[in-house]
Amino acid sequence: MELQTATAHELSDQLDSGEISAETLMRASLARIDAFNGDINAIVALRDQDELLSEARRVDAQIAAGRRKGPLHGLPMAIKDLQDVAGIASTSGSTLFADHIPTADHLLPSRLRAAGAIFIGKTNVPEFGLGSNSFNSVYGTTRNPYAKDRTAGGSSGGAGAALATRMVVVADGSDAMGSLRNPAAWNNVYGFRPTQGRVPGHPKGDVYLHQLFTDGPMARCPMDIAAMLEVLAGPDPRHPHWIAAEPLVAHLDTTVKGRRIGWLGDWGGAFAVEPGILELGQAAAKVFADLGCIVEEVKPPFSAAALWDSWTTLRFFEKAAQFRPLYEDPDKREHLKPEAIWEIESGLSLTAMQVQRASEIRSDWYAQTVKLFEHYDALVSPTSQVWPFPIGWRQPERINDVAMDTYHRWMECTVPVSLIGLPSLNVPVGFGDLGLPMGMQVFGARGNDLGVLQLGQAYHRATDWPNTRPPGA
Repeated sequence: MELQTATAHELSDQLDSGEISAETLMRASLARIDAFNGDINAIVALRDQDELLSEARRVDAQIAAGRRKGPLHGLPMAIKDLQDVAGIASTSGSTLFADHIPTADHLLPSRLRAAGAIFIGKTNVPEFGLGSNSFNSVYGTTRNPYAKDRTAGGSSGGAGAALATRMVVVADGSDAMGSLRNPAAWNNVYGFRPTQGRVPGHPKGDVYLHQLFTDGPMARCPMDIAAMLEVLAGPDPRHPHWIAAEPLVAHLDTTVKGRRIGWLGDWGGAFAVEPGILELGQAAAKVFADLGCIVEEVKPPFSAAALWDSWTTLRFFEKAAQFRPLYEDPDKREHLKPEAIWEIESGLSLTAMQVQRASEIRSDWYAQTVKLFEHYDALVSPTSQVWPFPIGWRQPERINDVAMDTYHRWMECTVPVSLIGLPSLNVPVGFGDLGLPMGMQVFGARGNDLGVLQLGQAYHRATDWPNTRPPGA
């Protein structure tokens, strides 16, 4: 078996048995990066090769001494460049932090480090993670491995492209408005947005009000998603909103026959969608029917306009709070891209009652989903409304004949999940006429992460789309 085609659990078994060493795996990973990263620009801030090989040899000594830490021990990983990682440049894609080298890890990398992962560098992002197109003034643009003139998506675009080209076997992502699901879809891999609170964020500033963003795992199969989620999940005493961890890997393989799945499509025409995307989604939904699930079309369960109004208000509120210190410093403000300034200024103009009303809409939508999931085990819809677009674009200006009125309107289909923090798995659904990848989001009731991943596992065993590799990979 070629090392870079193996899954994380296969590599873990080989490390356990002594069939391979962590040093051998590291050398294979570095060779892969040398071969592919120059064109793709997925991994940034790559550490010194000698340091990485020395660290891999220390892992081999730990394993030989019987001190294996679990399925991620010895696996090379690149951390998304929105996370602080001790000793590695952590820029958030901003020139303001181009020279920032932290002395301590954020919570997510600290959990991965404790599990024995070896950090090789970072994965590229858009500035501060804003926008589903991974370009910035520090490292440049990440290209799509399936079509190098197209974007890899974002904000976890570097992670998605690194997985597709086999430079890493698992990766972390983060998701507000599809920032994990979108690049998973456009790079033909899996990406899981867990239930809000399942994976705690780094406890900095307010930990009560803002519930739109979460970290999560990405991989080329649901089993690796589950293994990584077991490492990332679990409460942190500094967080008031949390969901207990649960065993996932041991329960992933199960029959899904009889489960009810609702196809939402384009939300009754509310979401403009480029040609060919809905057809791929319907074909993917049929896979579930072939597995014995009951699949039926669902009419729009809530006003798309109301969801958008609620989302943008709460997002403006969050971004203004997050970036106000940078905005209020004129020297720093000039380094912010226009999209960030627009988000901040929109948030600063809000009244308290506008935020209250937005949260009331969010609460009404959550109540409606409680009723929906009394009947359905999961809902499915396209992960993106457009195909991967040319890297020269900041974002799509139109979908078909519909003008996009914001820089992120074309990702509106991700809002129903994000607004109320539901668990959602992007599953690959194949390729369009131009050979570009697409995905479908499978989402369930709050807390039903295992049920969603079980559906993903059954689907993966029936399809295995990630084994359709990028050209030359």
